[in-house]
Amino acid sequence: MTKTHVVTAQHASRGFTLIEVGVWVGIFTFVILAIVMTVLYFYRTNTYTIDQASAVSSAQRGVEKMIRIIREAAYASNGAYPIVSIAAHDLVFYADVDTDPFIERMHYYLAGTTLYEGVLEPSGDPPTYSGTETSFPLSTYVHNLDQGTTTFAYFDKNGILVSDLAKVADVRFITVNLIVNVDPIRLPNQIMLRSSAAMRNLK
Repeated sequence: MTKTHVVTAQHASRGFTLIEVGVWVGIFTFVILAIVMTVLYFYRTNTYTIDQASAVSSAQRGVEKMIRIIREAAYASNGAYPIVSIAAHDLVFYADVDTDPFIERMHYYLAGTTLYEGVLEPSGDPPTYSGTETSFPLSTYVHNLDQGTTTFAYFDKNGILVSDLAKVADVRFITVNLIVNVDPIRLPNQIMLRSSAAMRNLK
């Protein structure tokens, strides 16, 4: 009888140990999964925040550069009027952007989610503006097109919106709007950048 009681006690002790191990394994697994999920969440959140901040900073630099050049719009080296063409997402004008004695033709345009700057140097004597402009991205993650927001708006000397885009001679003041978001599906919401410039050399 004594031997039987000992065996039973041993079996009971082993059963309790297995249950205890199972519980601790479950708790440990849950804790590890919770930690991993938390790390992944913060990583994804911080990655988005960093990417968004970088995109906004890049767009701000691009807008500042563009506004500075728009202010310096000038008559072309061949005597052409400073503004070539205007559109909701496309602007072409002349300005001196380097140290040479010639005036460059500047082209700012939105294609997809990228705002580009195009530069065309004059050539020949008398100077002419022909050939292919050199373009490069100025700002990325720009969502004006899918958000239905115009990139450029144009105003006359009285501050009235120029609705007839063929009347380039009426333009004296330009506003720039950029909606920036590295991932429109995720929060936080997009950032709107706004700036403006008066074309100083227009008469």
